[in-house]
Amino acid sequence: MEPRISIITLGVCDLGRSVKFYRDGLKLPTNYKEGEGIAFFQLTGTWLALYPSDSLAEDAALPPERSIFGGFTLAHNVASKAEADAVIAEALAAGATLLKPAADTFWGGYSGYFADPDGHPWEVAWNPYFPME
Repeated sequence: MEPRISIITLGVCDLGRSVKFYRDGLKLPTNYKEGEGIAFFQLTGTWLALYPSDSLAEDAALPPERSIFGGFTLAHNVASKAEADAVIAEALAAGATLLKPAADTFWGGYSGYFADPDGHPWEVAWNPYFPME
């Protein structure tokens, strides 16, 4: 297997609401049209997809129940502490829920968490040891 992830698909409860959050709130580019059953957002080096949770579970042959914490987070690294604060503020203005305010970390960086409208946790971090591309 080649070392890459092509698409990250998030199961969502309300596709229209989630498209509005990512497209209009976070300004991610998409060609989504109302009535399509899935939305794709082209990111740098990968794609983000939004797909109804029940359909995604059925496609993967998994039960549709979700736990409070699904065992993963998504991360968005930035170039400064100020940028981390700005990205979190942008997400909150778009309808995200603050999970953990950004603060200095034990490992020497700066990080905070928000959840999208479906509860998917996003970390926004400045890491002085992680080069930005």
